[in-house]
Amino acid sequence: MSIAGVGGVDRVMALRQQILERNAALGRANAVASTPAPVASSPGGSFADTMQTALEKVNAGQQKASALSESYERGETVDIAKVMLARQEASVGFEATLQVRNKILSAYKDIMSMPV
Repeated sequence: MSIAGVGGVDRVMALRQQILERNAALGRANAVASTPAPVASSPGGSFADTMQTALEKVNAGQQKASALSESYERGETVDIAKVMLARQEASVGFEATLQVRNKILSAYKDIMSMPV
């Protein structure tokens, strides 16, 4: 392996480490920012409204990630770390939505199977 090849690997590994550090910082920032609000603070808000808002946020994240990916693929000046973080955010949001859906369906099945 040539010296230039080793330097290239080192640069890629350094970029990977930066992405991982930014992702961890973003996760910590989101954890602080997404502390659940008390139910009483949103009077008149129904479960359906809350779910609709959450789904809209997940959809917006998916669209943002797609737009950034497309910009990067077209060769526009877009930071690859920003693209990767947006895609990861969208992935985590989608996975969380999927888990919530699964829990809601499970609860619905449990309630429907209860004897009257």
